[in-house]
Amino acid sequence: MQTITPFLWFDGKVGAAMKFYGSVFKETRIVSVNGSGKNVMSATIRLNGQELILFNGGPLFKFTEAVSFVVSCKTQKEIDYYWKRLTKGGEASRCGWLKDRFGLSWQIVPDILSELLGDDDSVKAGRAMQAMLKMTKLDIKVLRQAHAGR
Repeated sequence: MQTITPFLWFDGKVGAAMKFYGSVFKETRIVSVNGSGKNVMSATIRLNGQELILFNGGPLFKFTEAVSFVVSCKTQKEIDYYWKRLTKGGEASRCGWLKDRFGLSWQIVPDILSELLGDDDSVKAGRAMQAMLKMTKLDIKVLRQAHAGR
């Protein structure tokens, strides 16, 4: 059971955020909604098993890169899927990071990344790191090739 739940502060866009994230994440469940239509005050949703509380708190606070959500992907197809959808209306950054249309930061990373960067062979790990630092969207094939020295 999840005991810590991220609480996300939106500026009047909880309804739009629920709809958007529901279209991106295949395993979406709306747990509860307070309000209706354009007057949704808050909602609890579950995205791929991760519960989030969305709150319409007004313009006082904005999202920053200091907090991001990591989406671990098994395949390049999965990376491409999330990257395309989450950057729509948002912006790409570096090293697998992006901001969605609401300004929320995400990291779209392959499962294998920690293995490549954490290799006991510091030369291999360094090559993978250097390859990653040159990327916007992460590319598994290029990361593996760099790690292998190809």
